[in-house]
Amino acid sequence: MQRRAQRDDLSDRTDRGERCAPTDRGERRVRRAARAGGVNRALAAAAALPVLLFAAACSSDSGSDDSAGSGGTARADSGGSSASGPSASATPTVQAAAFQALPKACATLSAKTLTELVPKAKAKQGTSTDPADRASCSWSSLDNNGVKGSQFRWLNVSLLRFESDATRGAGDRLAQEYYAKQVKDAQSVAGAKGTTSQAVAGTGDQATVVRYDLKKKEGAFKQQTVVARVENVVVTVDYNGAGLAGDKTPAADTLVKGAEKAAKEAVASVRAANGEGDGGASSGGSSGQPSASASPSKSSKASSAPSASPSVSPSASPAKAAAAGASPSASAKS
Repeated sequence: MQRRAQRDDLSDRTDRGERCAPTDRGERRVRRAARAGGVNRALAAAAALPVLLFAAACSSDSGSDDSAGSGGTARADSGGSSASGPSASATPTVQAAAFQALPKACATLSAKTLTELVPKAKAKQGTSTDPADRASCSWSSLDNNGVKGSQFRWLNVSLLRFESDATRGAGDRLAQEYYAKQVKDAQSVAGAKGTTSQAVAGTGDQATVVRYDLKKKEGAFKQQTVVARVENVVVTVDYNGAGLAGDKTPAADTLVKGAEKAAKEAVASVRAANGEGDGGASSGGSSGQPSASASPSKSSKASSAPSASPSVSPSASPAKAAAAGASPSASAKS
């Protein structure tokens, strides 16, 4: 009985083992598969990690390059615009000079005026390397009255034109500076006595007459200097007179009126040479027509590359030259 019971029990356990064995094997396969799957996932994840890191690095580099490229382009554009900005306004401009020509200096005064101021005088053209910018003419007269003495007169007209210059400025401003210098020179002549000055009306844009007495070896001279400016041209008229060899000294007021008349005519000649009004010389019987090679008198155009302008410090100031004057003995030969 006991053995039979043991066999039955063993048979039951065997049957249960056979029934459970497939189950245990399946469970083991599941566990192995799970373990394998975890390992595979781990391996897959480990393999994918460098790829992700590489992709992220590439993406980061691409973004940096894009931003750097766009930034570089922006900086280049900004630099280009800033570089091109100043170049457009780097060249200064200046108002073009109003007058482009000068009349012939010896033709600035009418024959009538010359007869009144310097009787029987012959004109002496001054030397100039550029007649379009600088010109002068002088007349000397010695009226011999025999035993009563003689009357000496000397007249000089000097013209100086200033061209606009991008560096130095507009021609009329340069002319103003030279005008002031000429007036100052006339007021400070060495040896002058009783110097006075006053404005002259109706002669260009501005004018001043300076008068004084000057003692020379030939006698006592009465000197008158009229400095006038019209636009970018400065006109200087020097007129002096003296009674020699016992003749009486001329009246200063008469000489001043003569100098002012000559200055007005010279200014009118400058205007006429540039197409404005009538020439001063032509109004009273001309001794010569002003130059007709003038361009239009005024221009509203700005010039950034004007022609060279004359020096504002001429080698010989007309006012100082007038103080030296002309020798009466030399003028008697003419």
